[in-house]
Amino acid sequence: MADSPHFYEPKDGHQLPHDPFNAIIAPRPIGWISTKSKTGAVNLAPYSFFNAFNYSPPIVGFSSLGYKDSVKNAVETGEFCWNLVTKSLAEAMNQTSVAVAPDVDEFELAQLTKGQCKIIDVPNVARSPVVMECKTSQIIQLKSAKGENSQTWLVLGEVVGVHIAQKALKDGIYDTAAMEPVMRAGSAADYFTVSEEQKFELFRPKSN
Repeated sequence: MADSPHFYEPKDGHQLPHDPFNAIIAPRPIGWISTKSKTGAVNLAPYSFFNAFNYSPPIVGFSSLGYKDSVKNAVETGEFCWNLVTKSLAEAMNQTSVAVAPDVDEFELAQLTKGQCKIIDVPNVARSPVVMECKTSQIIQLKSAKGENSQTWLVLGEVVGVHIAQKALKDGIYDTAAMEPVMRAGSAADYFTVSEEQKFELFRPKSN
């Protein structure tokens, strides 16, 4: 029937022109992660699976398909930094997605100025209006329901320092829309941002 939902089991494939999973769980904040190796090599890379996981202590995390430099550095040094991707930084972020050797500095590749973190020894994106300094708290290799290891690692970190540009604060409240955050969508080149027109308020009901 025309109105019957499209059903599929991921193990058998989705039978669609493009995998809908990424598009459904979307838009997703971009994990623009800067790290430094034990030998001092700097890395900056975007991850399309990133989010916040806890209030107290504040914890954020990104998921890496493959044991990439960001994971290796976060494990070895115990530190990583998240940099907010804004619309004006989208092209630079895209440049840092190129697969290069570990000794290539993606900051230089994308012509980005390095900022100085206060607590961790990792550079941040100076132009990013929000930066979160993180101490690695857990590294989890993801598993299937059968317990089989996936070649994907979830890196969680406690946020130990937050930098917020003054232009991002309106009467002391962080103005999400004004920063035009870039979020990942489903297809190969799809991204989103938000605007003030899209905002609506929904207050939690009070318990009796």
